Amino acid sequence: MSQRIPDEKIEQVRQSLDIVDIVSEYVQLKKQGRNFQGLCPFHGEKTPSFSVSPDKQLYHCFGCGAGGNAFSFVMEIEDVSFIEAVEKLANKTDVTIPELDALSKTEESSDNKSKSWHEAHQLAAKLYHHVLTVSDEGKQAREYLRGRGFTKEVIDHFQIGYAPNSWEFLSRFLLKRDFSMEEMEQAGLVGLRDSDSKAYDKFRDRIMFPIWDRQGKMVAFGGRVLNDGKPKYLNSPESQLFNKSDILYYFHQARPLMKKKSEAVLFEGYVDVISAWRAGIDNGIGGLGTALTENQAKMLRRNIDRIIICYDSDHAGMQATYKNGQLLRNVGLEVEVALLPDGDDPDDYIRKHGSKRFNQDVILQSVTFMSFIFEFYRKGKNLQQEGDRLTYIENILQEISQLSGAVERDHYLRKLADEFSLSLEALKQEQMGLMKVAEKKQKRQIHKAVQTRVAKEPKKLLPAHENAERELIALMLHSRSIADHVQKEIGGNFYIDDYQAIAALIYSYYGEGYDPNPSHFIERISDSDLRSKATSLAMKRVNHDLSEQELNDYLKQIHQFPKYREIDQLKIQQKKAEEMNNFGEAALIAMQIIKMKQELKNH
Repeated sequence: MSQRIPDEKIEQVRQSLDIVDIVSEYVQLKKQGRNFQGLCPFHGEKTPSFSVSPDKQLYHCFGCGAGGNAFSFVMEIEDVSFIEAVEKLANKTDVTIPELDALSKTEESSDNKSKSWHEAHQLAAKLYHHVLTVSDEGKQAREYLRGRGFTKEVIDHFQIGYAPNSWEFLSRFLLKRDFSMEEMEQAGLVGLRDSDSKAYDKFRDRIMFPIWDRQGKMVAFGGRVLNDGKPKYLNSPESQLFNKSDILYYFHQARPLMKKKSEAVLFEGYVDVISAWRAGIDNGIGGLGTALTENQAKMLRRNIDRIIICYDSDHAGMQATYKNGQLLRNVGLEVEVALLPDGDDPDDYIRKHGSKRFNQDVILQSVTFMSFIFEFYRKGKNLQQEGDRLTYIENILQEISQLSGAVERDHYLRKLADEFSLSLEALKQEQMGLMKVAEKKQKRQIHKAVQTRVAKEPKKLLPAHENAERELIALMLHSRSIADHVQKEIGGNFYIDDYQAIAALIYSYYGEGYDPNPSHFIERISDSDLRSKATSLAMKRVNHDLSEQELNDYLKQIHQFPKYREIDQLKIQQKKAEEMNNFGEAALIAMQIIKMKQELKNH
């Protein structure tokens, strides 16, 4: 890829940016010595193992092994090609790359299907929006939305539309524009009849809400039935473009404001998000169904520290708040809950009481997730009855036991004690017992996981020669003179295959006249595993004032490795000879081993 864009242009983009600024758009980073640390965006973790080096302009996760420079980070996090990553980063600088126009066209032509699907969704959205806003067919839908407080500004901002009650309104429109109906069926816009394979509209007599992916590309629709049809809400089926587990409604627009506030408000769906936006909440996002996925939770954690859940107040809404709150808390978010009166959803509340009261009395009065849990377990129980009361207390104690902070645990234990006039000491003892049981269970699970991993993965020892190879590669990445010396002394005779490959790439890199630049070098490695290993070594702290003796010691370990390997083979032969009672041969082999060890010692 890099050969298709002038190398000097890529270098200009790289030098114009700081990787810390780029990564900070996705990960909450904190200064730790010379580097910055945060939770890895590529795998779930609670303890930061993701490190970013401003000096080396590299990132590396010591947990999952992900690593690279600013370009590879954007490629990985945004799931884009190298050219798209260059374009995204170039747009943040004053560097202009005319070649990108031609390259973008080439990239687009290589994926005509995705381009066609995006274009079809955009055209469908414009058509539905036109029908809603200016046609007679959309009159009933317009009146319905006006009655629910949807202004023209809201309808235009969210590109809301209306699909007429017709079996071929959209399919006919797309056919005239030469779209393949088979592809449109795969994209979820039309269906194909079994009898004659003719296309028909999937959405009929529905108010249409476009759904965008993280990059702001339209990938699906949500349709709310206008009259008495079923189901009330219908989303596009999952497709190559649309994966509900990776998408949150309005995320692409709300994200800058979420990051600015380090907070988001999570709603159940698009109608609540839109109503909240009307009420002035510009950092609201919505699920496409009540169950959040771990991918969505991690996506939020990369951008914010705190989230407020504002779901319906019915039984299903409470259950979803509890389940999703646990998931969000487990990925490291501070979770709060905005409670609504019984029977209300956010849209209902805003229409009945207005935006000001929704903000002041609901969002600003949000409670901690633990306070919500008190309410959650109280629902459906008669706490005057002894059985219900004991079950409630046991449930709350289990939840308190999962809290990591001692002060927080003490606070809620006191609350529980006050509520039922219980002994605080008795509650503490019970809670400590539950914590010990949970800790033992966790230790058993960790031990089992470790044992399983050990059983599956062979033990890997790091002999002296391998440590020497690691140190030499790390040094070579930062010093042309050391690389030249190593090349002269051992050339490609590294015994670890990956290090041999990286060394060859380093020799080639300096041979092309480049100066030491780990970020630039790593960008040229196309193999992801090699790139990860090279990044890990580049992030190592190296001794730039290495003495000649230390360098020669590393080289000596590699020079002597074949001899050590030969000695190991001789030891095996010696043991076999002894087992066969051939003690004369065993003695000769032993003498040979002693001689070889002496030679190694003298060198």
